[in-house]
Amino acid sequence: MDPHAPIPAEPIDNPGLPAHEPRPTDIDPKAEKRAERQVATLFGISVVAAVLFCVAYFTFDIGEDPDTFMGIGASNFFLGLFLGLSLLGIGIGAIQWARKLMSDVEIVEYRHTAASTEEDREEAISALQQGLEDSGIARRPLIRNTLLGALAIFPVPLVVLLRDLGPLPGDVLEHTVWEEGMRVVNDISGTPIRPEEVQIGQLVNAEPAIFFERDAEGEPVMGAHDVLIAKTKAAVILVRMSPSEITPAPGRENWGVDGILCYSKICTHVGCPIALWEQQTHHLLCPCHQSTFDLADNGRVIFGPAARAVPQLPLAVDSEGYLIATQDFDEPVGPSYWERG
Repeated sequence: MDPHAPIPAEPIDNPGLPAHEPRPTDIDPKAEKRAERQVATLFGISVVAAVLFCVAYFTFDIGEDPDTFMGIGASNFFLGLFLGLSLLGIGIGAIQWARKLMSDVEIVEYRHTAASTEEDREEAISALQQGLEDSGIARRPLIRNTLLGALAIFPVPLVVLLRDLGPLPGDVLEHTVWEEGMRVVNDISGTPIRPEEVQIGQLVNAEPAIFFERDAEGEPVMGAHDVLIAKTKAAVILVRMSPSEITPAPGRENWGVDGILCYSKICTHVGCPIALWEQQTHHLLCPCHQSTFDLADNGRVIFGPAARAVPQLPLAVDSEGYLIATQDFDEPVGPSYWERG
């Protein structure tokens, strides 16, 4: 069979379908107006329910003594009720609009080849335009405006729910727990480190002393959960090399102690912990994606996908001879998302 052969206008003269019956709204203007008001009312109910959802979210207590309704949590009950009503209002309104007010015609669609001809495409566009006209949205401003209002207000409950994701991070990603005078300690034992204990060519994994400090009652100053979070930004490495092999950037001439430098342990590519140290070349290699940093040259990237140098922490020695930080990092540690664009 030729796929491009013209299709007869009526392949089946009498398919046996009953005669088409007009709807009440097609012949009675009062019924049409009544249906229009019904649809608009349903869209209006959706708007009111969405607003009440937001009211319920902020009204009912869900703390230690939560509000209840009929023996269950009032917050969950009313949030579910109003969200359901909001969805039902839009859904039922759209169904009633299609059933009672949009064009009521019977259409026969014949099977055809998958590839559409140019004529078919033009016909599809024409059908879409005809559907837009048949919907009556242009001449029914009441339905159009209430539908737009319902669709516009419905996302508001979803925005309100974003509050449950917790507070905004603010600038917490740009700072760590390091501060002036904080000792650099071994990451396992928490032992403070003296310069003479670090040999040339050695790498030491270190942390800020606050992770190991305890209060007067012997309890940790920071909780275990807080320590884990802080470690993702504050973990560092100490390396020592001959001072003559170091090329400090302007303003960093005094950031080391006798060739001992301190850098973030967090790779600036995607945040992997790095500690593969090449003593002879002074290169620090990330084993995950092979980003390589020259620690003798301010942590400069010399290979790999990392976009910027690994941040450096300035060091000094306190009155007892232990290594300390003189300030926090002067730039955010970790992946370079804040520099994109």
